[in-house]
Amino acid sequence: MQMLFQWEMSKKEPRKLVEQFWKGAAASDLTENFANELFEGAAKQVKELDDLIEQHSDWKADRISAIDRAILRLAVYELRVNTAQRRTVFDEALELAKKYSSEGSTRYLNGILHAIGKSVKKS
Repeated sequence: MQMLFQWEMSKKEPRKLVEQFWKGAAASDLTENFANELFEGAAKQVKELDDLIEQHSDWKADRISAIDRAILRLAVYELRVNTAQRRTVFDEALELAKKYSSEGSTRYLNGILHAIGKSVKKS
């Protein structure tokens, strides 16, 4: 989520952002590879992800706060590629919202994710 947020704010090429991000962060190789996979996949599919988000919310993606948009993009990407069970994806997204977003965003994101979760097809 942090890499997606930084990518949107900086508009850096994804590979360069990944290199820069891991200079200041530590993780196991497995975690780093998984995070990179999620970030790069979501960055490549950002238009499709935003279209899905817009179909299931009352807002255009660019009207949703940048942090909530990053959380949604990551969660929707995970739902589409089946990297985790839906409940796990929802729980992780909502924990990120509790930690990094505004007080009311958790319910808002939960509603969008459940609507998308019902309609998303694995790619």
